[in-house]
Amino acid sequence: MVFLFITMANFFQNDRFINRHIGINQDELAHLLSAVGVTSLDQLISETIPKNIRSKSKLNIPEALTEYDYLQELKQTSTQNLVCKSYIGLGYYNTITPSVIARNVFQNPGWYTQYTPYQAEIAQGRLEALLNFQTMVSDLTALPIANASLLDEGTAAAEAMSMFYSLKNKRNKGESFNEFFVDQGVYPHTIDILQTRATPLDIKVVVGDWKTYEFTDRTFGVLLQYPAMNGAVEDYRTFTAKANAQNLYVTVAADLLSLALLMPPGEWGADAVVGNTQRFGVPMGYGGPHAAYFATKDEFKRQIPGRIIGVSVDAQNNPALRMALQTREQHIRREKATSNICTAQALLAIMASMYAVYHGHKGIHGIAQRIHGLTQNLAKKIKALGYELVNDTYFDTLSVGVKNTDALQEIALTNEVNFFYTNGQVHISLDETTSLEDVNLIATIFAKAKNTAFVDVVLNGHREAIIPNALVRSSAYLTHPVFNSYHTETKMMRYIKRLENKDLSLTHSMIPLGSCTMKLNAATQLIPVSWEAFANIHPFAPLDQTKGYQKIFTELEAYLSEITGFAACSLQPNSGAQGEYTGLLTIRAYHEANGDTHRNIALIPSSAHGTNPASAVMAGMKVVVVKCDENGNIDVTDLKAKAEQHSTNLSCLMVTYPSTHGVFEAAIQEICGIIHQHGGKVYMDGANMNAQVGLTSPGAIDADVCHLNLHKTFAIPHGGGGPGMGPICVNESLAPFLPKHKLVETGGKQGISAVSAAPWGSASILLISYAYIKMLGRDGLKSATEYAILNANYIKARLEDKYDVLYIGEQGRVAHELILDLRPFKAVVSAEDVAKRLIDYGFHAPTLSFPVAGTIMIEPTESESLDELDRFCDAMLAIREEIEEIAQGTYSDDNNVLHNAPHTLALVAADEWDLPYPRSKAAYPLAYLKEGYKFWAAVGRVNNAKGDRHLICTCPPIDMYEEKFSEVSSRANN
Repeated sequence: MVFLFITMANFFQNDRFINRHIGINQDELAHLLSAVGVTSLDQLISETIPKNIRSKSKLNIPEALTEYDYLQELKQTSTQNLVCKSYIGLGYYNTITPSVIARNVFQNPGWYTQYTPYQAEIAQGRLEALLNFQTMVSDLTALPIANASLLDEGTAAAEAMSMFYSLKNKRNKGESFNEFFVDQGVYPHTIDILQTRATPLDIKVVVGDWKTYEFTDRTFGVLLQYPAMNGAVEDYRTFTAKANAQNLYVTVAADLLSLALLMPPGEWGADAVVGNTQRFGVPMGYGGPHAAYFATKDEFKRQIPGRIIGVSVDAQNNPALRMALQTREQHIRREKATSNICTAQALLAIMASMYAVYHGHKGIHGIAQRIHGLTQNLAKKIKALGYELVNDTYFDTLSVGVKNTDALQEIALTNEVNFFYTNGQVHISLDETTSLEDVNLIATIFAKAKNTAFVDVVLNGHREAIIPNALVRSSAYLTHPVFNSYHTETKMMRYIKRLENKDLSLTHSMIPLGSCTMKLNAATQLIPVSWEAFANIHPFAPLDQTKGYQKIFTELEAYLSEITGFAACSLQPNSGAQGEYTGLLTIRAYHEANGDTHRNIALIPSSAHGTNPASAVMAGMKVVVVKCDENGNIDVTDLKAKAEQHSTNLSCLMVTYPSTHGVFEAAIQEICGIIHQHGGKVYMDGANMNAQVGLTSPGAIDADVCHLNLHKTFAIPHGGGGPGMGPICVNESLAPFLPKHKLVETGGKQGISAVSAAPWGSASILLISYAYIKMLGRDGLKSATEYAILNANYIKARLEDKYDVLYIGEQGRVAHELILDLRPFKAVVSAEDVAKRLIDYGFHAPTLSFPVAGTIMIEPTESESLDELDRFCDAMLAIREEIEEIAQGTYSDDNNVLHNAPHTLALVAADEWDLPYPRSKAAYPLAYLKEGYKFWAAVGRVNNAKGDRHLICTCPPIDMYEEKFSEVSSRANN
């Protein structure tokens, strides 16, 4: 008989999440420490982070939960949310996500762990899906150019206002055109964001009635809602013709689904059409994330904000997709940029595009017709009860005059139904999920409010013309074969998989992008985002229906404040760039509250990410650049001189920490002290927060505000270019100025107006970061940071004999990332050559030519295993040998494995092979590639310049590929 010795330890779960999240196990730790040249993690950290800013105590965060225990706890929390039937509308609707899309895109790491498609050769799948998105938007709006998504409808409207303000005043020598008219039928949360964006730029937002408004000599543009907030389908044609005649820009915020039935704004004079694609199969998620859209005329293609996917060719002259017009990115234009948008909502745009692909023209038209028919049915039943409709035209929304809205609301809530109530009116917006039974329940609620019984109205087959005949759509849309080929689940499943297989994601290998933190996005963190209790709640639902969400927000704000060493947090900004912008606006509001309205100078180091100066300009500040020294640190002497020079008007310093060069600057507290001495505030960019958590903090370096990229440090997936979240944390001096919201109580006592359409931004994905913190706990969070720093220094140790590491700290250490200098090899290869050759080795390239041209920046994160780190290092060392072969003349400068990379399967398997090196060298340069680690690029190296010269941003006809590219090739050869 065998007796087992049992202790209390046996009763505790030992399957800890930290062991699943961190890639290095305890057996491997000693090897890494030895390679780096230290005896412990503590020694490495002490040699990396200045002692004066090291945390003196543990984080005040609960101990870690196991994955199982976390999910059980969250299930209990979710029961505090009440999922009511929502008819609130205002840009957010119940929708049906086709299961084939939910399963194969939304819940698939092959899609959600991809990075922004800067490396086009390994991103052809999502580029095609995003091109489909652009085509869908272009077709429905009847405008030729659409971008690949924006953050939300309010932000898209603000981007349009800014774009047209810049265009109207570009060559204006006199008094600026600074009035922007907004019709009162525009959503109130959109108007709130417009006010936020307009104030720092001295734009005057004039809200009024389009029917009576008269343009002034200062007006530069207008914004209309179509259909209007009350549901009315207004005929704006005369108004827009008048605006067009006076060279004023017309922006229309349109319900994209309604354009299946309504004449699109592009056909009646709109210069830009913006809106949300949420109702194309993307859950409400208590506010997001969703993909906004922005369509405009061809003449504005070089001013349109955000990303555009375009068609080009590869090195073998095959059609290939890429992000077009990339010179508009902020790291190029910096303070001259008119937008700080550097991300999108790619994953959600892909879902919306797949929705259109799956349903096609007939399906989309049928969905819109059904919703409209049910709305007509409801209108007749409500009118039969003696109610008066405010709008006699509509698509899906009715506004009903009600004397006692409180009484009706009480009855509705008893039936778990939400309407939108305003000024004696009840707005009812129907959607794809509405049934005839739902319509009858709504009618019953209205009947009870009149103390009468609902008697179903017998409706004949004839429907009245509710949409004006002149505004009924007659033009075709979604005619491209991609929208008419995949309507069975089998074909749709295979199409999605075919696109997925073209793209490299974290399911294939590590993505070592510096300053991007492509760490594990754990399944347990993501699963609850799909739960009905979180996915199907309207962002403007009554707060007492969202107690589960409020509990999570309260805890997450406290955790993030503790991690950053600050007093308060706002979760509203729905991207990192929005977080930057919001942080600067709180500083601006602080100075204004103190009567220092003249403080408008932002000092920004020359190494800063391009969104920093762009955000500063958007916040009404003037940018003064501070030099960096030869070690990549801020030049303290130059900083002192410029702080002194601009002392009276100094608003803030924007600083990234650790620096954009991947080093902890020892003088950081002195730097912050100089700014405070001159009355300014310090904004810390949180892009590199993955090197701080648990070891130091923005508060410890004496910053005043920081934003956090939850899609980096706190494990929200990048989704192929979005979603992201950029909450800000602030000290006590800035806490009163955190952003409010027009429709939901939130923010500081003196809070700025909203920066996002929803009060908590993309609320549903906050669950991911919440789970990350809960399952790592205080000790796990610290360990994650330590291993991120260890892995970066391990790569440095393995590569520094063959490559120059550009910047290191005072004791020879890097933080969580490192920069390799490829400029010594520029006589034979470029940094781009190295990036493309890495694809042949199965890896996504590190960050290319940022922050220094001709370099690559590597960030391994804490999630990668030793064997993966070694594979990457082996690849880099093999490439170094290939560079040497070229330098020694073994291969020519213009015909070698780097110059010709990446090598596609079609190229390697072709009958003819005329390259000077063997196929095996091209495709399988290291043994591990034959063991299942090979990834084939879908296309050869993409020709960027050719794609910009011949810009095609919608799905071209199939025959156009052959005609266009033979023509382009002919010109190139000539």
